[in-house]
Amino acid sequence: MNGRDAIDSAAASRRRALNGGGRATLITGGAGFVGANLAHRLLSEGQRVLVFDNLSRPGVERNLAWLQQTHPHGLDVMVADVRDADAVERAVARADHVFHFAAQVAVTTSLDDPREDFAVNALGTLNVLEAARAQPVPPSLVMTSTNKVYGGLDDVALELDGQRYGPADADIAAHGIAETRPLDFHSPYGCSKGTADQYVRDYARSYGLRTVVFRMSCIYGWRQFGTEDQGWVAHFLLRALAGEPITLFGDGRQVRDILFVDDLVDAFLRARRGIDALAGRVFNIGGGPGNVVSLLELIDMIGALEGHRPETAHEGWRTGDQRYYVSDTRAFQAATGWRPAVDARQGVERLHGWLREMRAQPVPQAALRQPASRRPTLAVTGR
Repeated sequence: MNGRDAIDSAAASRRRALNGGGRATLITGGAGFVGANLAHRLLSEGQRVLVFDNLSRPGVERNLAWLQQTHPHGLDVMVADVRDADAVERAVARADHVFHFAAQVAVTTSLDDPREDFAVNALGTLNVLEAARAQPVPPSLVMTSTNKVYGGLDDVALELDGQRYGPADADIAAHGIAETRPLDFHSPYGCSKGTADQYVRDYARSYGLRTVVFRMSCIYGWRQFGTEDQGWVAHFLLRALAGEPITLFGDGRQVRDILFVDDLVDAFLRARRGIDALAGRVFNIGGGPGNVVSLLELIDMIGALEGHRPETAHEGWRTGDQRYYVSDTRAFQAATGWRPAVDARQGVERLHGWLREMRAQPVPQAALRQPASRRPTLAVTGR
């Protein structure tokens, strides 16, 4: 055992001694699409997981029921809200690592109610950080931020290339948008997530917490029940499977790099393993230049899978909608060796098949029940 391993082992032993052993990985927003996939991976590896979620987003009850059925041991659930500082502190006190995903996730919702958006994203994140800082040995933390912290990228000159926009700058075209890009919060959602992003980064500098921020592009995959406002790849597929028209905001040539959720979970686990070396850093995470798709190109992919092109309608551009965003993931690749393994076409095919299967299955009764109260409730489902 080398010196670094000895220090890490001693720290882990001290955490167990201080907290009575049996530490869990806490996932806030753990019943959501990303959280459920990460929880499933950890539980499959025999790790303890505490899912913390207020179950407010449609579809998450279904994910939680699936986790409880699939993993009768090792999973604990706390039905609570990150705006409840006391509940957050009780959850964090049980954790040796925190994945902080709980958030208000839609630009449109933030425009309708910026105060609630701020309370969930900014204040909720501060609650998690303060709870971590209060522990005798603070848990490490990985937080999911967003590419919206870079604003509309209006100064990035674009060229039209068939059904997609592309940057005129050769370096951006080859690699995407890097973490050195100046922050330019746009929309209340961009402001609240950007605030949280900077707090998480600064708590590593100011208080020595071991934190990492992922500024994420478009994530898609299993357990995603997308809506018009968030989760557009799954939303397009669900509309097509239901034979319903798909609304494109703008001209449909907007470009994103899409990342399959299995690859994102791999990135999370690499960040956790390397947290001591990565603490205080921010990384752009997405499919990168090799997994770029425009809205119109996704429509064509779905048409090939369904045997006919879905009907589409157009509406005006939405606030904060970037015409081009592709993640430059070289910094995280250099730090950890990670890179995406699932290409865009393969991933869309997988999600299409899974959603088709889900449409044919009855929704479990447990997934149809709303919690009786939003007061913090601990449902212990495994020991």
